[in-house]
Amino acid sequence: MKSNLDLVDECDKFPYQEKDAKAYSDLLSTFYTLVWKDGNTETPMGYVPESVLEELHKVPMNIKKSFTVNQATRTVSAFQLPTEEERSKAVADTCTYLREQKKFVLLEGWRDELYPIYGPGNEVLYSMERAATALFGVVTYGVHMTAYVRTEGVSHGIKLWIPRRSRTKQTYPAMLDNTVAGGTSTGEDTFECLVRECEEEASLPEDIVRKNATRQGTLTYIYITDKTRGGELGLIQPEVEHIYDLELPAEITPKPNDSEVERFYLWTVEEVQEHMAKGEFKPNCALVILDFFQRHGILTPENEPHFAEIRSRLHRHLDFPGPHRS
Repeated sequence: MKSNLDLVDECDKFPYQEKDAKAYSDLLSTFYTLVWKDGNTETPMGYVPESVLEELHKVPMNIKKSFTVNQATRTVSAFQLPTEEERSKAVADTCTYLREQKKFVLLEGWRDELYPIYGPGNEVLYSMERAATALFGVVTYGVHMTAYVRTEGVSHGIKLWIPRRSRTKQTYPAMLDNTVAGGTSTGEDTFECLVRECEEEASLPEDIVRKNATRQGTLTYIYITDKTRGGELGLIQPEVEHIYDLELPAEITPKPNDSEVERFYLWTVEEVQEHMAKGEFKPNCALVILDFFQRHGILTPENEPHFAEIRSRLHRHLDFPGPHRS
């Protein structure tokens, strides 16, 4: 059975330099830092493993347009073009080439969804296919919502709506999730993304979501891909999740509306904790539940000895540009 701290460790996997300098240094020694150059200033954008860098070298220059590697500093500068449109095209052409060459398993999960990659001024430098972002180790953004129902006669007076992911999904098949979750595409408003995902994944009425969903801040962490995700192992994924709660009336029942979700369960806090301890939740979704439990007084310093560490690691500092730094 997994502890709450174990669940954090399984999602926020990237070593902390201040806690374990050797592990931090050893891991980074196998990566190159993707940078954005502005004059003499280099802004770190993400982490590229040597295996990906090797394949990027093979992409014809007329496709990737701009690509420089500094072996001394172990940095990569790419897609340094004048406009966002030109940069996004070069990124798209490069990722499409890698997909057509069948270089990476994760590109078999091509989504035709573009994620924004932010520059030093929190501007969108370019957009990147969702399935390719982990290859470059860039920050991605999403929304996660936990829906709950006030219920008499159960502990803490609530039950939570928990979905099981489809068994045919390429990533984390059949694992448990938050009520609604999804990635935020380029140009998409965070709350509008939530409204869309609520309808697509859970058939929740738009008016209920707009009226009752409440923003609860963000979670930040750095995941390293493993066998539960599918695809290549050891890729670095810094992520920012915008968190929402939604209190639903008893008569509103989430229902699957696409192929993403197999079914929904209405579980007590204890039932959710039991399945978390069994490791059935998608790693970042377990973090969202832990955050919910802390905010709602279910996890406290009195019943969770690692309360402060968990809280801190749900809000990890990310050394990359983007609106999370605002």
